[in-house]
Amino acid sequence: MKDFHDVYTQFKEEFPRVNEFHEALGKEIHEKSGPLPEKVRWLIKVAISGASHHTVALETHIEKALEVGVTGEEIKHALLLLIPTAGFPTFMEAYSVLRKNR
Repeated sequence: MKDFHDVYTQFKEEFPRVNEFHEALGKEIHEKSGPLPEKVRWLIKVAISGASHHTVALETHIEKALEVGVTGEEIKHALLLLIPTAGFPTFMEAYSVLRKNR
């Protein structure tokens, strides 16, 4: 898995066993725990990261989503869905992350 952020690379070097368990749990949940198609799973992760104000995770999830064929328009739509539930400022923060990286 490609590291999108230096801090994650540093984490992996400093805590290799914790990272091993973290990645195994993520893989188990993402790939084996339900019927959702991969594109849908990444769009959900984009929306969760945006709604949670986790901008570093949002950057990573946007890149991963694009790698599996999610379009920029689909990502924008997922982020727009934040407005009625999480609010316009939350959307704008997430949208700025998208715009910064595109």
